[in-house]
Amino acid sequence: MITTYYKALKQINSSNELGLLEELGYDDILWIDLNSPTGEEKRAVEDYLETPLQTRAKAEEIESSSRYSETENVIFANSEFLIAGAEDYKEETVSFILASGILVTVRNTHLRTFMEIERRLMTNHRSYATGYHLMVAILENRIDLDADMIELLAKEIAQLNKRINAEERISEEMLYDINQLQENTMNIRENIIDKQRMISSILKSDKFPSDIFPKLNVMIRDVGSLLNHTDFGFERLEYLQNTVLGLINLEQNKIIKVFTVVTVFFMPPTLISSIYGMNVKLPFAEIGYWGFASTILFMIMAFAVTVLYFKRKKLL
Repeated sequence: MITTYYKALKQINSSNELGLLEELGYDDILWIDLNSPTGEEKRAVEDYLETPLQTRAKAEEIESSSRYSETENVIFANSEFLIAGAEDYKEETVSFILASGILVTVRNTHLRTFMEIERRLMTNHRSYATGYHLMVAILENRIDLDADMIELLAKEIAQLNKRINAEERISEEMLYDINQLQENTMNIRENIIDKQRMISSILKSDKFPSDIFPKLNVMIRDVGSLLNHTDFGFERLEYLQNTVLGLINLEQNKIIKVFTVVTVFFMPPTLISSIYGMNVKLPFAEIGYWGFASTILFMIMAFAVTVLYFKRKKLL
């Protein structure tokens, strides 16, 4: 679907009509948003701007030259936008093309950032004089959403910490939960680094209006702060992981201790029973019932002496 945002009577209008591009000039159009575009829509935009759009494979490349590049008349930029799921996050690649002051965005799913920017554009279009301003506004809003994700992740880590403290028995499920949170933290960190690289590239460019750079400097500081928060979150998850592993080891050691103590308690009685099971003449073996009773008494006495010894040594 194609959505064209254009200036008309000192306001911004939007249209999904493909033929509108033939009627408007470069000065009239501010933003062309392509959401899961058809081949016809892509070709129409390419013909209008006289520049090719990047393929999805090219947009998803991780090389710096593919993430941001400039030609004499066109700027190409690609960035990953995180989409929060039930447990994890998935990435959606968004392509930005700036040509003749017009911003073209290419994506393949609905994104909250674009809906928010569309609302702002319709209510306060004076803040977005060119496509350059609009692109920076999209990145700024995306960074704010990343900050919200980090805040939500911090709450999940705090809840997991309380759960670990409250649980009487630590299960392996907690390790899986910690691992999932670590994966989410790394995804958010990579996403923020992607924004940092793009903003740094923009700061080096001489094509963007000068009034944008103060805002970019604030954004780059915000990104640095978010990276520090993700580092702290990852360190906290490592601490929780070590705590859970330590508690699991303690629980396993208690179980092993019980088996060890029981085995030691029954070693003397087992020794006595083994001796009296030998096919030789032994004391008390020929006196019938009293011989059997004496053997059992010796076994009980050996068991009791072992228990008293362990208690005296404070091993129980």
